[in-house]
Amino acid sequence: MTALNRVPSLMARAGTASALTLAAVGGSIAVPGMSSDASAATMATKALQIAASKRGAPYQWGATGPRRFDCSGLTLYSFKKAGKKLPRTAAQQYNKTRHISAGSRRAGDLVFFHSGRYVYHVGIYAGHGKIWHAPKTGAVVRLEKIWSKSVWYGRVN
Repeated sequence: MTALNRVPSLMARAGTASALTLAAVGGSIAVPGMSSDASAATMATKALQIAASKRGAPYQWGATGPRRFDCSGLTLYSFKKAGKKLPRTAAQQYNKTRHISAGSRRAGDLVFFHSGRYVYHVGIYAGHGKIWHAPKTGAVVRLEKIWSKSVWYGRVN
């Protein structure tokens, strides 16, 4: 039985169980901002779900979770929880990913913001031109439209 076929029977047995409970027993979660074609439970989609679950967590420079994050701290934490170790900074993470074109991007890929050759920010692509990220001091982890054309994309292998 596939995961998709199990969902209705899980829902019937679970009654009013939370989405997190369903996920723990093999169901699926709808993540705001996640494209529907990325419904397979891959490492990248798990990392995306983890990042989305941190919505509202405060930004703190140098923080890697679980309650506060900077941009690369959020990506590091999300992928670590999904089973993949990433380096600490946005630039180091860029150097460890497989670089892909904008046309090849998919939910769960990393989006790197740059000025010239300098990578200064990273988020997790959520589909529909949006990312989950920890933006800056005074802000919180949130889903936001990509605001710049100066971005590169990387896929975590």
